[in-house]
Amino acid sequence: MGLDIMCQNRNFNRGVKSLNQKKYEVSMEIAGNAAMWTRPDCGDSPCSYPAPTYSSVKGLFESILWGPAVRIIPTKVELCEVPQFHSYATNYGGPLRSLQQIKGGNSYQLFATILIDVCYRLYAEVIPNPQKEALPESALSWDRRTTSPGHAYQQIFERRLSRGQSYATLALGWSEFTPSYFGPFREETQVASNLPDIRIPSMLREVFPDGYASKYRAVFDTDLVIHRGVLVYPKRGEVR
Repeated sequence: MGLDIMCQNRNFNRGVKSLNQKKYEVSMEIAGNAAMWTRPDCGDSPCSYPAPTYSSVKGLFESILWGPAVRIIPTKVELCEVPQFHSYATNYGGPLRSLQQIKGGNSYQLFATILIDVCYRLYAEVIPNPQKEALPESALSWDRRTTSPGHAYQQIFERRLSRGQSYATLALGWSEFTPSYFGPFREETQVASNLPDIRIPSMLREVFPDGYASKYRAVFDTDLVIHRGVLVYPKRGEVR
């Protein structure tokens, strides 16, 4: 009898462990009048990539719902409009100004190449955060109360997305480029599958790739291709 109970407990624990490691998919659509997915190699005249970076997609999902007990892994983005580049000028008031300009409260014009009339379908997977030793106590407490943090995130995310709720203002790259729509997929939106292949020799992936509260470390993906309107982000063994 005791052996039977031990076997049942062992099988239950295996089931819980399997449930904890399962990946849960989340997705959303986002559109706007302008977007800027900045290439880091363009200096003081920024230019956009033709599609969102891995970290940008991750940030958009986390703007809807973020929690340190889970990790968001973007998998792909579908372009629903043909990329259109456009010249853009803005009054820059950031930290790259000279000390004299900062003291005087002066700004200068920054010229950039942005995207206009964009629409994307974004996809990601949700897994439990394996770096539990770095989590704050509030996150650990929530993690202990659920057998499947990924499933809990998926359910809460979908509910918030359908209501148009977010914890932070969503932006298509630069903060002034707010979306005209974000939410579940719309029936009238179609992937631009007739788009010719667009090759991206190098694309910034992340600058904080080591998880919660990590140090700066730029990571790039190379030899990417937007094929039939779809950009797939390479897998890099995200379960760390």
